[in-house]
Amino acid sequence: MRRVFAVTALAGLLLAGSGCADRGDDPFSVGFASPAPAATSPIPAPTATGDAGVCARAKQSGSAAVQTYVAKLAEMLRSGATGDRSAEKAAQRDAEAALAGWRDVLREQSRKATDPGLRTLLADLATEVAGLGTDVRAIDETEFDRLQQRLDQLCPA
Repeated sequence: MRRVFAVTALAGLLLAGSGCADRGDDPFSVGFASPAPAATSPIPAPTATGDAGVCARAKQSGSAAVQTYVAKLAEMLRSGATGDRSAEKAAQRDAEAALAGWRDVLREQSRKATDPGLRTLLADLATEVAGLGTDVRAIDETEFDRLQQRLDQLCPA
């Protein structure tokens, strides 16, 4: 039962900003306090850093990864509670894959960023995401939230 509460707390942490975000017509939109542009946006909006494409890609990948990660963690815990070890391990692998994909995109965008502050921030976020794993007790929510707030400042919309 403690694990269910831990996932609920994790979901709350990762989705904290989404309640304030303009979610449009998507009630299941999760991720960052400032919504990511649609994947089909022709021209990314200007940002404080001037790295509009980098910001858009970082936010899009984060939003998708967080949705997958939270869903797979919940699936992992449900499977574990019912004793389905095979499904539990599969969900764990999927959650870890979502994080690895997000980390890779953050690293890639960090290399592409022209603004030194954004470059450093994305590298820091990649490091934080790489350390998340599927142990909900090990997440440093304070550091992750601080980095997320910095991303929202550098990439306002």
